[in-house]
Amino acid sequence: QVQLVESGGGLVQPGGSLRLSCAASGGSFAMYGMAWYRQAPGKQRDLVALIRNNGYTSYADSVKGRFAISKNKYNNAVYLQMNSLLPEDTAVYYCKLTTNVSSYWGQGTQVTVSS
Repeated sequence: QVQLVESGGGLVQPGGSLRLSCAASGGSFAMYGMAWYRQAPGKQRDLVALIRNNGYTSYADSVKGRFAISKNKYNNAVYLQMNSLLPEDTAVYYCKLTTNVSSYWGQGTQVTVSS
């Protein structure tokens, strides 16, 4: 059974930084890629950033130049470095793992940007 565990969320002031982590464990699979999504209250869940197994990355326009996604090639872990945070970045952030078997979601971690 594949499990994703996220960490790193919290409360930060506008202009601050946070680093989210997501580690996958269990199961046997070939990883295609990992991604971060976010969902604000009353809104749909949107893609923030993705990274494929070959290192290709893609970002939502709203976070380009401020966020950076990376992965640990030795284990199935993905990170999201978030800089210059804005109040509109406030949301629950979810990690997603896509494999040759299925896609899996983490439980989410709250990020709140407020003074």
